Amino acid sequence: MIPTFNEAENIQSLIEEIIKVDKQIEVLVVDDDSPDGTAVLVEEISRKYPRVHLIWRKEERGRGKAGIVGFLGALELGADCVIEMDGDFSHHPRYIPHFLKAIQHYDVVIGSRAIPGGEERGRKLSRRLITRFANSYIRWVYHLNIQDCTSGFRCFRRSVLEALPLKKMISRGPSIVEEVLYACHCLGFSFKEIPIIFEDRKYGESNLSLPKLFNTFFMILRFRFAPSWK
Repeated sequence: MIPTFNEAENIQSLIEEIIKVDKQIEVLVVDDDSPDGTAVLVEEISRKYPRVHLIWRKEERGRGKAGIVGFLGALELGADCVIEMDGDFSHHPRYIPHFLKAIQHYDVVIGSRAIPGGEERGRKLSRRLITRFANSYIRWVYHLNIQDCTSGFRCFRRSVLEALPLKKMISRGPSIVEEVLYACHCLGFSFKEIPIIFEDRKYGESNLSLPKLFNTFFMILRFRFAPSWK
């Protein structure tokens, strides 16, 4: 499941890499009506590859709601487990077999930059420091023993997504990653981190901004002390 916004330069190559991993894997792209034509491109790809699906959100935008729509859409498609990942190759398809192996024994598998064997490449020092601070902050607020709480490269068993209060979640932006993480923790699901190398995007631009960062830090506290779904 890949939420996208302006990923026309990456999405075709990414989809082709994913479907080569295993013939049983299907791809669901949730696009927020990207001005660069990402959805149009995915629609064309889906005609060639029946395993590729598109949810084209023309009325609403936002990473949070796109993620929720994607999870629900994947369940409707009959997914046994769902891997969410970014559409810019920072989350590389070569790790998919490692996720599928680990998910046999755990409820949630996280692609981690912060455990031995994991790392970040191509990112500015400021971004790496923000990520480290954010992870320390989330671990402290949520009392989690997870090293990479901000990773958006994750795999969920179907039973986990069915149990999550997805329709009650309120995140509109990137904080959806933490909202889902905390809900999984509250419901007692098991976690496993596997090492990944996160490589900063080569094409296109990140949608992350300073206001979104501040909003995410605020929302993390809200999820902890006043979650909408409890």
